[in-house]
Amino acid sequence: QVQLVESGGGLVQAGGSLRLSCAASGRTFSDYAMGWFRQAPGKEREFVARISWSGAMTYYADTVKGRFAISRDNAKNTVYLQMNSLKPEDTAVYYCARAIDHTATKTWEYDYWGQGTQVTVSS
Repeated sequence: QVQLVESGGGLVQAGGSLRLSCAASGRTFSDYAMGWFRQAPGKEREFVARISWSGAMTYYADTVKGRFAISRDNAKNTVYLQMNSLKPEDTAVYYCARAIDHTATKTWEYDYWGQGTQVTVSS
């Protein structure tokens, strides 16, 4: 069984930065691509970023490209999301998830999810 635990969320002013972490249990972490999603109140969960199993390839939603950076440390079974130049519209619960496929961007293409961490950006 895989467990994913996010941390690092909080309240930040517009223009600020936060770094989210997602710690994974299990010995197969490095075999899978990982992704970050977010969900704002009243909205559907949306894709944010994805990283390949090795960390060599990354992919971002247009809304965060150039501001967010996804990375991973397979020795620590952890994936990160560095968020810079935050905007109020980035306010959401952020989730990490394990990808079924290395090109996954849809929620149904991810099989394990964390509980989420709240990010609130004030204007």
